[in-house]
Amino acid sequence: MTEACTQGVDTGFVALGYAKVAVLGVVQGITELLPISSTAHMRIVPALLGWQDPGSAFSAAMQLAALAAVISYFWGDVSQLATSSLRAVAHRDFRDRHFRFAVWLGLATVPIGVAGLSLSAALNACGSPLRTLTIIGWACIVMAILLALAEIYARHRRTLENVSLTDAMVVGVAQIGALIPGVSRSGSTLTAALALGLKREEAARFSFLLGLPAIALAGFKELWELYNVHLSLDGWSILLVGLVAASVSAFFAIWGLMRVLERFSAWPFVIYRGALGVFLISAVALGRLT
Repeated sequence: MTEACTQGVDTGFVALGYAKVAVLGVVQGITELLPISSTAHMRIVPALLGWQDPGSAFSAAMQLAALAAVISYFWGDVSQLATSSLRAVAHRDFRDRHFRFAVWLGLATVPIGVAGLSLSAALNACGSPLRTLTIIGWACIVMAILLALAEIYARHRRTLENVSLTDAMVVGVAQIGALIPGVSRSGSTLTAALALGLKREEAARFSFLLGLPAIALAGFKELWELYNVHLSLDGWSILLVGLVAASVSAFFAIWGLMRVLERFSAWPFVIYRGALGVFLISAVALGRLT
């Protein structure tokens, strides 16, 4: 496969065209918010179909679709945090629970912000070695093991009502793992939240709310970079198609994840991630995927 590179930014998605990007948008939307690694699927699906890798710029820009889906699904939480925080600032009531929680979410975003800026050259470069299928496969297996351990040993009793700044920072640091393709932002933060003893559905809620600032920063940063490399009008319109498809599928992905965690556990995702990692490593070793 040839690779499209515009001033160091991987813009392979433009060559795929509208229909293929729409398909990948659906895949990205579903896998971005499930703890199964969207990056892994963005490499696997094109490889199996014989399509060009859409590139890291596509995956990063699709964060905005995840942002729209999370805000829509958790609108009650998001609006309450925003309005209560603004009211607290207006009344100088800095002990307000919602205000403190909003501040904690901001502070918990600092680690991935610093790490992301420090590693952006290596992570977003064309042909980045971190996007190899073998690396992604091993990352899937490691996260499957960690998620399994969180399911086995955690108590699953706590709620968001009694989380602390320390809890938020622990999950925020775990979010750094999302920079490694195959780890999954949702997977790393959900695993950390479960390990802290939160109920499964509360852990997912915490994971999504804490990820909002990072998702927004990553998405808008990528749009800015695409603007700076003068992405063509055709490229912008193709990206828009992917964003719309990803937004719709991401909303239903959240709905599905919450139902699974409320009624069952995270074990289906543990099994899927482990099998996916083994498949990737085996397929590369046997020459079936490159």
